[in-house]
Amino acid sequence: MKAMLCTHYGLPEEMKLGELPDPKPGKGQVLVQVKACGVNFPDVLMIQDKYQFKPALPFAPGGEIAGLVKEVGEGVTNVKPGDRVCVSVGNSGMAELALADARRVIKIPDSLSFDVASSFIVTYGTSWHALKDRAKLKAGEHLVVLGAAGGVGLSAVEIGAAMGAKVVAGASTQEKVDLAKKHGAVGGFVYPGLPLSRDQQKAMSDKIKELTGGQGADVLYDPVGDDYAEPALRAMNWEGRYLVIGFAAGQIPKIPLNLTLLKGCDVLGVFWGASTMRDPKHAQESLLELTRWIAEGKLHPHVSARFPLARGNEAIRMLMDRKAMGKVVVTVD
Repeated sequence: MKAMLCTHYGLPEEMKLGELPDPKPGKGQVLVQVKACGVNFPDVLMIQDKYQFKPALPFAPGGEIAGLVKEVGEGVTNVKPGDRVCVSVGNSGMAELALADARRVIKIPDSLSFDVASSFIVTYGTSWHALKDRAKLKAGEHLVVLGAAGGVGLSAVEIGAAMGAKVVAGASTQEKVDLAKKHGAVGGFVYPGLPLSRDQQKAMSDKIKELTGGQGADVLYDPVGDDYAEPALRAMNWEGRYLVIGFAAGQIPKIPLNLTLLKGCDVLGVFWGASTMRDPKHAQESLLELTRWIAEGKLHPHVSARFPLARGNEAIRMLMDRKAMGKVVVTVD
């Protein structure tokens, strides 16, 4: 089978289209004929050997896929060949065929396109876990989302709005803020590029407070990190919840812990991938609920760019350069 291969750790341009043996499903596994593969920030890190999970070289990146069941292994009864499915696989998605744990596979309705089905599991799963399980977001609360037009950011905007929160979107350009507003944000602001001066950090904190009626964020969703973290934390409401999602801006921030004391706020780590392994039943129930919300029109995953398999490395580069708005998908014919 054809696959977009990372043969050595490096930049997206160093990857190449190659051949791998067709996989065979073992006990409890499903072989999926891949139709679409969603691209996520862990793919950027994984090909550079900067991620927590390190697949053996060579490997195909791509952590979530949608397609048709081609074959099932021993003991698999929840799906059969020909079923339309989506599933989180961790990596190996940028290929014509991919193996999946049958317990993670979700059937999708005919009304859900493969590109959309491949683009919601990681981002919307992360945001669902963050807002429902970790922050316990309540209707009427102010939710501030940084990186609000990226994959996870836009999913947080949509889920937060669907839960009844007043969502404020922060992004690097007005175009990105406008996109977040189309997906449910009631307000937004543009933050400056890195590095931020002390005056710029203070201005960012003041803007967040202004857009939340002077009280600050009840929940702050941060997939960006770097110099944006401290001013965001300074703009928390009393007993607010600061969600650590990731560090797309490049640097893991060092923040003064006295701010958590002064704000009486919580800093909550969000690691959706690990949570699915610890409680797969709950994760599956959450994804099924998300699938229903998408089918009912409550959520609208935004696919902004599509690349064929032979250009899968360009899709990763787009995320690496922070040019993506919503999701980027690799399609497989």
